[in-house]
Amino acid sequence: MVNGFPTIDGPTPSGKPSSDKHSGKIDVGHHMYSLYFKGLVSEDSLAGFGVAILGQKDELVFQMKGPIHGTDITVLEAELSALKRGLTEAADLGINHITIYSDNHPTHDLISGRLVPKENNMALLVNDVQRIRGRFSSSFTIFVSRCSIKHAYKLARETIVSEQISIPVDTPPRRAKPARKMTCAICLDDDVNADQMFTVDKCGHRFCSECVKRHIEVRLLEGSVMTCPQFRCKSELNFYRCADLLTPKLREIWRQRIRENSIPFEERVYCPNPKCSALMRVTELSKLNKESPVRRCCEKCGEPFCTNCKFPWHDNLSCDDFKIMHPNLRESELKLHALANQKLWRQCGKCQHMIELSKGCVLVVCRCGHKFCYRCGANARSCTHGLGHMFPPQPQELESPPPAPPCWAQCLCWLFLLLCVYFISVGIKS
Repeated sequence: MVNGFPTIDGPTPSGKPSSDKHSGKIDVGHHMYSLYFKGLVSEDSLAGFGVAILGQKDELVFQMKGPIHGTDITVLEAELSALKRGLTEAADLGINHITIYSDNHPTHDLISGRLVPKENNMALLVNDVQRIRGRFSSSFTIFVSRCSIKHAYKLARETIVSEQISIPVDTPPRRAKPARKMTCAICLDDDVNADQMFTVDKCGHRFCSECVKRHIEVRLLEGSVMTCPQFRCKSELNFYRCADLLTPKLREIWRQRIRENSIPFEERVYCPNPKCSALMRVTELSKLNKESPVRRCCEKCGEPFCTNCKFPWHDNLSCDDFKIMHPNLRESELKLHALANQKLWRQCGKCQHMIELSKGCVLVVCRCGHKFCYRCGANARSCTHGLGHMFPPQPQELESPPPAPPCWAQCLCWLFLLLCVYFISVGIKS
């Protein structure tokens, strides 16, 4: 018993019956009900579903669980089958208004119409779901986290466990089915075993493991966000999900990137010791060191440094005097700026990160979110360069060329040239 309602494994509904004992309907009125569903597939290809329907006050009105029969059932098929069963039971109960909660991105996109199914069996399931939704006066879909549907998840998990236990011990082992082949959307290899494909959790896109590994390596070296390799897909990759694909060096780079992203750009500070270069947060250092407003010690190597100029600590010297007395410390910085001028790079005015524009509009967005004009460095929309300028500026454009002569002066020059040509031709004829 759960909240006074019995747990069932079949289609018979539970809850407070109405006067119509044969229909199994409940007194729903015009209230909005919530449908939570989950479909799971185990490693040994056993599938099960769980459904829970809650009332307006989050009281449990109906729940059910059961196996999903079939061969080679995918997680998405299990999810849609669970939703189809839940909607059918809700309609049979006489519910008119229902909100559908899902924790699976592809399922949510399919039932909301953002994603079109490509496979026939998937299209049939989606059509069945939409047809059943037509029986309700209103139905809405909401994407939630896994913890929000934990009751339906538990029911689906219980079904799979009971199915595994019900298999006799002396049952002869099944013949190993030939591995299903899939096509990688990146390298287009159509001979990849299904178990060698990597699935992105949030969107469900699948690629071969080698392509995902190369994609992550390139994104790490670029300093870009770890997103799905699918074109225009913005789903982010999970570090722990991808860790087994990466080398120890790449894993360490990604961990460092995660730590960097957790610290706002204006609070980041790196140890000036070239053998350390540890990343720290200025606010955390301020809590630990209160002796001086700018003198701090590295958390890793313990070397003191100045948070104002980001150089080793210079006692009794201002930042400018220290830079003048130690020009060798600025050698790498000067080389960077010289290279930036040669390559026409721009430096972000907020985080000081160097940016190179290869193509596109001169209105650029830095990784810290700051928007500025690549041509003059001004803040976004504070100049006219970004209006219709769809190509990177040329070197002569960055050097502020002299203004062109007025239009009337150009017309006089052309008129003078035409008169000269006319008089020369008349002189030759005479």
